[in-house]
Amino acid sequence: MRRDAFLKSLAVLAAAGTLPMAARASTNIKMMIPANPGGGWDTTGRALGKAMTDAKVVDTVSFDNKGGAAGALGLAQFVNGSKGDPNAIMVMGAVMLGGIITGKPPVSLSQATPLARLTTEYNVFVLPANSQFKNMKEVVEQLKKDPGSIKWGGGSRGSTEHIAAAMIARDAGVDPSKINYVAFRGGGEATAAILGGNVTVGGSGLSEFSEYIKTGKMKALAVTSGTRMKGVDIPTLKEQGINVEIGNWRGVYGAGGITPEQRKTLTELVIKATKSKAWAEAVEKNNWTPAVISGAEFEKFVDDDFASLRATMVKSGMV
Repeated sequence: MRRDAFLKSLAVLAAAGTLPMAARASTNIKMMIPANPGGGWDTTGRALGKAMTDAKVVDTVSFDNKGGAAGALGLAQFVNGSKGDPNAIMVMGAVMLGGIITGKPPVSLSQATPLARLTTEYNVFVLPANSQFKNMKEVVEQLKKDPGSIKWGGGSRGSTEHIAAAMIARDAGVDPSKINYVAFRGGGEATAAILGGNVTVGGSGLSEFSEYIKTGKMKALAVTSGTRMKGVDIPTLKEQGINVEIGNWRGVYGAGGITPEQRKTLTELVIKATKSKAWAEAVEKNNWTPAVISGAEFEKFVDDDFASLRATMVKSGMV
């Protein structure tokens, strides 16, 4: 075969995704996780990385954890350090939008490139095992008497559990600005505070607390879903007369300054990974609800959710 014909055939194979591995350029993904180890973003990012390598859509995935300010510190590092890099991705989600609304960081999410939404997860509120309270009703009654006496512990300011706590206060007729909320930089820190009895009520994604609930180290109060979650014997807030429902989604962005073709390639890698056995196992293990969307649909979703979250936070006295 002539050299020019051979090169053309390679180009056709590459376009079809059937280029032999030996001839294909390696893909080494650099993943920014804008939170400390042990939380929802960390779990999501590492599960996605495993799915990408197990599905053989990439060769390697390296991780960089940078927690703080509801993901704003990691976002800043990602925006400033990865511009134009077609192999850089960042885990993000509703919490980052809330942090941007409350914190007004110097960088914008628009400086990165939307790729795909992956999952939705509802929050659970828990008590330390030795808590004096037995249920959410008792917590709310004490909240009405003395808002500052209930110390809520969870993710960064603007996280979905922070918003939910403010919404619970507003529903109970308490000024949301008076709630005593303690923000932690990662799920590991929040978990340690709850287990140590350093907060009254803890909130996070169900996946982060499920093992502690099963072993009796935490007492589950309520989930933030509209109806009871399948296979989860925890009442909703609405069941307990509290008109609050809020979900927490997670997704991934690429670096700013990449080309449309590079964006398409990255998005396809992520989507292929979500169809792998490894990803399906992670979804089931963590009680995540699959919610994959990409492209323009995802971009519009982020814009709409930002506006909706801002409106909710304004009503709840957080902005």
